[in-house]
Amino acid sequence: MVSEEEKTRVVFLTKPLSLESESTADYRAPNIVKRVLSLFRDVRPGSDLARFQLSPLFNIPKSHLQCFGESVYCINNDMLGKCNKGETPKDRFTAVVSWSISTLRPMIFGIAPYNPILGETHHVSRGNLNVLLEQISHHPPVTAMHAADEKSNVEMIWCQHPTPKFYGTSVETEVHGKRELKLLNHGETYEMNSPKLLIKLFPVPWVNWVGENRIRCHETGLEAELYYGSSSFFGLRGNPRSVKGKIFNSSSLELLYEIDGQWDRTVKLKDVSSGKETVIYNAKEAISGLKSPVVTDPKGVWPSESAVIWGLLSQSILNKDWGRAREEKKEVEEKQRELYREREARGETWAPKHFIVNYSKEGGWDCSPIHKWVPPAPISVPIS
Repeated sequence: MVSEEEKTRVVFLTKPLSLESESTADYRAPNIVKRVLSLFRDVRPGSDLARFQLSPLFNIPKSHLQCFGESVYCINNDMLGKCNKGETPKDRFTAVVSWSISTLRPMIFGIAPYNPILGETHHVSRGNLNVLLEQISHHPPVTAMHAADEKSNVEMIWCQHPTPKFYGTSVETEVHGKRELKLLNHGETYEMNSPKLLIKLFPVPWVNWVGENRIRCHETGLEAELYYGSSSFFGLRGNPRSVKGKIFNSSSLELLYEIDGQWDRTVKLKDVSSGKETVIYNAKEAISGLKSPVVTDPKGVWPSESAVIWGLLSQSILNKDWGRAREEKKEVEEKQRELYREREARGETWAPKHFIVNYSKEGGWDCSPIHKWVPPAPISVPIS
């Protein structure tokens, strides 16, 4: 028996954020700069914006879960497979650095993804790579991700806790939590963090990734330090999408490679012993013209899927039907408040379905997947 809710359920997927600004016109509301500046009139510098409520005018039509997932499954070439195929530890490490750079996507000033609801999931496959995300906490917002390619024996586990803060002329989002990439055939685990997302309000509005990104493999002793963004005052000079860094041996501190370039163009690797330069990342080849995920098994899509929960809201935003968009967003939020009240009345504590979660003041949020592998998803990304 099919319920009325299932009959009317909408699974709505939007195109991923890619190198081009092709989606900007579709996603941006009118007079967005003026609207954004008006948002912060009554916000005090240093305020935590994690609970800041946004009108649909300021939303991109997708959830944070989808944005995190797209950075892994939406790519034109198999950079993850290259990590696994490297013959030497240095080959694999430089491939991991290249892949890590590819997970950065250009953001659009003035709009942000939806704050995922508790228990929201996003489940997508690209070839043999199956990706599963779950929102394991709402306040504070914490997202867990498990991605696995069982055929290649590659696994990823992420636990991300973004903390946006307002600093008068800017909003800075620091992404706490661990990111691990495991090349199981080689017995190697790569630990990495995420750069910060900086939104400048004055004097020139822009949004970019900035700060330090560290990548380390304990088994081989190799480590990378990458620095994103221009160091120039207010970003008026220099390139805000620059990336510079180095790869070295963490035990001997021997410098092996220097990294220099722009993450939205090309990034080069220089072997300090030979002076040879190699292009290790080409953004145009990797993240331009990305294809949207498609539903391949409608009956297999979970009710907790991001594209279901926010489907009607996303449709309204793309149609620029702002009145309907406000109603749809309010309905999602009210339903979550009702579920919270019901759990409170029954004395129940919510628990994730797909992850075991731990939290401590010293270590922050940590998660581990309940299942060894991620099953194939009912949503997939077409491969050329």
